[in-house]
Amino acid sequence: MITAAMVKELRERTGAGMMDCKKALVATDGDIEQAIDELRTKGLAKAAKKAGRVAGEGLVISYLHGGGRIGVLVEVNCETDFVAKTDDFKGLCHNIAMQIAASSPEYVRREEVSAEVIEHEKEVLKAQALEEGKPEKVVEKMVEGRIDKYYKERCLMEQLYIRDTDKTVEELINENIARIGENISIRRFARFEVGEGIEKEQCDFAAEVMAQMKSE
Repeated sequence: MITAAMVKELRERTGAGMMDCKKALVATDGDIEQAIDELRTKGLAKAAKKAGRVAGEGLVISYLHGGGRIGVLVEVNCETDFVAKTDDFKGLCHNIAMQIAASSPEYVRREEVSAEVIEHEKEVLKAQALEEGKPEKVVEKMVEGRIDKYYKERCLMEQLYIRDTDKTVEELINENIARIGENISIRRFARFEVGEGIEKEQCDFAAEVMAQMKSE
């Protein structure tokens, strides 16, 4: 059985991401030393060491989907202008923009989610669990599990990568750090969808007004 303590130890020894550590431990049946070799072989331990380096260059990529019904702008940073101009980096940026268009994240990483938002979400989830008739002694554990699911759905780095659902976006980034040899970071994004946030009643009313004006 892979425990949280084992994942923590491996992460502290390699600096690799939590999900990468867990996968390495699963692949090696919980053997810490073999898991370290596994991470080194994939270059993920090396990628983690680059994470602290300043990534001040990069690109802002735009992506349109559905004939212009969905649009994305995303800033992805790297360390040098040279890497920013490579096809590999441009391809990664394009794939990240496609991910945002398809999966509608709200945040880049979980640290951006405010404590107030999480507390409100916990209250709602707790009320839902109690309404479902769940015993109070298991409600807290259920809420924590659902909060984790919330992060995985709303935070870009924790979402499953749409082109390979065996990995997360964070794992995709780490693989590219290892291959390209520079720190890579998604800084920010904006996603636009036609009609998003507009009340249908308002749309109908506006259409009626326009039709009336044309008839006069």
